[in-house]
Amino acid sequence: MDLDSLPLGRQADYPRHYDASLLHPIPRALGRRELGIGGEALPFAGLDRWFGYELSWLDARGKPVVATLTLEAPATTPHLVESKSLKLYLNSLNATRFDDAEAVRACIAADLSHVAGGEVVVRFGVPAAIDADGAIPIDSLDIAIDDYGPPNPAHLRCSDDLVEETLASQLLKSNCPVTGQPDWASVRIAYRGPRIDRAGLLRYLVSFRDHCEFHEQCVERIFVDVMAHCRPGTLSVEARYTRRGGLDINPWRATPGTRPPAAARDLRQ
Repeated sequence: MDLDSLPLGRQADYPRHYDASLLHPIPRALGRRELGIGGEALPFAGLDRWFGYELSWLDARGKPVVATLTLEAPATTPHLVESKSLKLYLNSLNATRFDDAEAVRACIAADLSHVAGGEVVVRFGVPAAIDADGAIPIDSLDIAIDDYGPPNPAHLRCSDDLVEETLASQLLKSNCPVTGQPDWASVRIAYRGPRIDRAGLLRYLVSFRDHCEFHEQCVERIFVDVMAHCRPGTLSVEARYTRRGGLDINPWRATPGTRPPAAARDLRQ
């Protein structure tokens, strides 16, 4: 796919009418090929959870309605949806009349499922922002860092001690592969297995700082690298990216059989 053909980073007219053709798919295989992931058998389970804060439409009498929404697309869909195209699509509902809120939800679900190539779950509302969730923060480690990219899994090390813990960092940053603009996120790594060296993990996460890749692809890269270098028995990687254009993206990947984390969002979102 020619990334220059995407609406991201290009001037776009404000949509005046409902238009499902505004949605642009991106093949997930593009990022997975570089990670050595191919075919239908994925090494992880996962989903992409989106929170939307700028949704509006007209009721049957023409009165505007506003709402928030949560979208969940399974990682098994052949395509992810390009973020600016989703923003434009949602904006195209602003001047469209619907009989009721369920008609809006069903319309969005059908359009996104068609573009993604699999069922996308759509619900109204977003979870409350939380200050802490029990994960162990590693950002206060007193270490020197001078590696800002490309992502360097050589930093990942582990000991022989077996543990079960969740580590968290607010320092994940990558860049949009189309515009070069920064994408900011927190990340939670829950695992059971050899103890991961926290300083090495933090250096590894910071090495994404100048890296250009879509959110979902970054999370899959983290999962694959941690599995290869630390070999945990179970692993869950969730990134919570800050809002852009009224949307935030929260990809999650984990060893098969792991239950998805409850929907949650950070204060920065």
